[in-house]
Amino acid sequence: MANLLCRGWTCGAFKSALTPLGLTVLLVLAPVSRSTAQVERVDRANRKVVRTSEPDYPKIVKHAHIGGSVRLNVTVLANGDVAKVEVLGGNPIFAESATKAVLKWKYAPAASQTKEEVQINFTPD
Repeated sequence: MANLLCRGWTCGAFKSALTPLGLTVLLVLAPVSRSTAQVERVDRANRKVVRTSEPDYPKIVKHAHIGGSVRLNVTVLANGDVAKVEVLGGNPIFAESATKAVLKWKYAPAASQTKEEVQINFTPD
């Protein structure tokens, strides 16, 4: 289970982000709520997003008023399906949620596969 949380991040960096808050184990078991996530697109290929999916915001993190952002590199197939999402940086607490949401997105069709850079900001209410 720890490997699942640490994917794409060093476990030490991930744990050091959570330990001061006592969230190391609680984050895995915490229920999730809808986030107030804002999507900022830093497009290089300028593909239009036709369908999005909101990332989940872990309630315990939201209740602790922890926010952050995640930068993602998205590989989009010619038909508009998202083929691959890579985490470029940001708050590791939100990386998995952001990745799962973007994998559900649909882009407008294009002549060929493109790469899009997306930033998702998580803001607690």
